[in-house]
Amino acid sequence: MTPVKTMLGPVLVALTAGVVLPAAAQDQAAPKKKLYCWNQNGQRTCADSLPPEAISAAREEINVESGMRTGEVQRALSDEERAAQAEAEARRRTEALAAETRRRTDQAMLTSFQTEDELRRVFSERINLVDNSINTARYNVASLREGLVTLLRTAGERELAGKQVPEKIATDIRVRHAQLRYHTALQGSFERQRAELEVEIEDILQRYRDLRTNDAPGARAALGVPPAPRQ
Repeated sequence: MTPVKTMLGPVLVALTAGVVLPAAAQDQAAPKKKLYCWNQNGQRTCADSLPPEAISAAREEINVESGMRTGEVQRALSDEERAAQAEAEARRRTEALAAETRRRTDQAMLTSFQTEDELRRVFSERINLVDNSINTARYNVASLREGLVTLLRTAGERELAGKQVPEKIATDIRVRHAQLRYHTALQGSFERQRAELEVEIEDILQRYRDLRTNDAPGARAALGVPPAPRQ
């Protein structure tokens, strides 16, 4: 009987280990499986992995076990959209700088500037920024127009020769035309800002002249400027 007991010991240990170890492994945090859902050719498509053509598409991520949505990824922006986003951000910065400059100018007029020339220098940063934006927009418009003319000439020559216009050239023409219209409108916006800035500067200078002439206490209080010291 002793040999039997001796042999059963390791067998029981092995059997016990065989039962316990998988359970312990199950307690370890396993990666949660995801389901990806996106629109493809107008239809909703879901899979547990993303095919190459869906990498840049907008999609939802869903937990397979709970069925709950765990995340959302926006589609990748095209080159044209990224360019438009950058232009919009540049315009936003320009407008924010204009608002801040107006605020600082109003507060400082009565206390910091002894002459109109000193006040005019406050606007130099805004003037340079708008002028640079105008020059950049004009360059972009000229470059886009030149590129569009070249593409149209190429397409026209192919048609006159009885050849089909490649889809890539047709697409490039549409994209370049849309970009040209956008940058032309942007140039007009910057040029209007420049004209409005000239009017604004003259208005502020006139206001400064009036304040310096009258030293109006009401105007000082509205700007948060302390009263002028008594002579």
